[in-house]
Amino acid sequence: MSTEVIEGILYALVPAAIIANLLGVALGIVFGSLPGLTATMGIALLIPLTFGIDPVVAFSALLGVYVGAVYAGSLTSILVGTPGTAAAAAALLEGPALTKKGEAKKALTMTTVASAVGGLLSCLALILIAPQLANVALTFGPPEYFALGLFGISIVAGVSGDSLLKGLIAGLIGFFIALIGMDPITGTNRFTFENANLLNGIDVVPALIGLFAISEVLTRLEGKSEQMKARLAETSIGMKFTDLKKNWFNILRSSAIGTFIGIIPATGSGVASFVAYNELKRASNEEDKKKFGKGNIDGIAATESANSAVTGGALVPLLTLGIPGDVITAVLLGALMIQGLTPGPTLFTTNGDIIYGIFTALIISNIFLLILGLGAAKVLPKILQIPESILMPTIVVFCILGSYSISNSTFDVLIMLVFGFLGYLLLKFGIPLAPLLLAMILAPIIETNFRRSMLLSQNDFSIFITRPISAVVIIVTLFILGRILWNEMKKKNLKQQSIEGES
Repeated sequence: MSTEVIEGILYALVPAAIIANLLGVALGIVFGSLPGLTATMGIALLIPLTFGIDPVVAFSALLGVYVGAVYAGSLTSILVGTPGTAAAAAALLEGPALTKKGEAKKALTMTTVASAVGGLLSCLALILIAPQLANVALTFGPPEYFALGLFGISIVAGVSGDSLLKGLIAGLIGFFIALIGMDPITGTNRFTFENANLLNGIDVVPALIGLFAISEVLTRLEGKSEQMKARLAETSIGMKFTDLKKNWFNILRSSAIGTFIGIIPATGSGVASFVAYNELKRASNEEDKKKFGKGNIDGIAATESANSAVTGGALVPLLTLGIPGDVITAVLLGALMIQGLTPGPTLFTTNGDIIYGIFTALIISNIFLLILGLGAAKVLPKILQIPESILMPTIVVFCILGSYSISNSTFDVLIMLVFGFLGYLLLKFGIPLAPLLLAMILAPIIETNFRRSMLLSQNDFSIFITRPISAVVIIVTLFILGRILWNEMKKKNLKQQSIEGES
């Protein structure tokens, strides 16, 4: 082991770094669990406090916030159906159903363990193969990003519930909403109706809060929602070791998916979680597939390990190439430069001790996450004992504050309320909300990179099949879509045969 590695580890183990890390994780959990308060906001607020202090101590706090916030967004998704962050939307696929079954503690424990394991495995990838992984990410151009977005379309089927048609309807609505704003290539206004607030499009976070939180509140007010409240005796149902043992490969695969997607700029935790969930569902047998959407702990293991694995993956292009993959890593890039560190290939040779100190700090953050999260899993289910007459107005207040805090704009609050009503209407017609959100995330990736590819190739569609990575991804996507359509036809034929048999 080199001197730089040993020095880096020792830097991250000094009392100041340990305390900063612990406080950072705790602060991140608070920010992540409150709707609208994001990891980006937490890190941005903390950066001024890091001026003039040791870089490893500073990044111990910042990475603690990052890890804690990414994890905590799923806590409220599971307990009250209100995702704290956009990345936590996938937890809604199984989390609330587990809570309704009285298995909130089990779901929260699996969330904590899967998140910590996913984060630690991504740290391992970051330490061992960061430069190699960064070189792979460099080969991604517009055709590869388009193919990746196209692959995401196959996920819509996996999160559509029992009706593929209704899932596709939700997806089309999401794609249309994503078209609002300035054209990414020409700058032309689209569906803005001369409203300056719409020039940058619809922000995903207030839309997410409205779709899943406000729609749930409206449904509760109508009295048609299942009671989320579970008796204290039922919430004591915890996770068994057999649940973890059964999911070891699922967590490993989902962590690999999260790490790889984290490395690719402009994708993020939301996409990784849905991809991991879809892969789990695709790999399951027909009997197990019937359990999805009804409180399947395996789904939580997949989404949360992938969600947290993105944290380590996202640091690969940041540290090795100086390329931030999303808003959070862009803020971290600024923090690095404030400390006098210039990200890029030379960073490992000029400041190797600090880099390995940062790696160690990330590992410690995930260990603290495990400790704090397991403690929270015992306490948080008691939220379900709060009367709905108090809980629902409290959720609405946090939703309003969270939406406003994104850009200090009442327009975001209005967007949240509009999407809340839209979500309520869609639920009344049995249309799932997850495909709509997924389409809003994927549409800009697909549209922008398709049009850039056309500009690069002078409108030659062969660019997608002459580049190896995009060709392979498109072939895999077509294969998956073909299987989905084939399975739907088989289901329809079996249903028709059973009806004819009864008659």
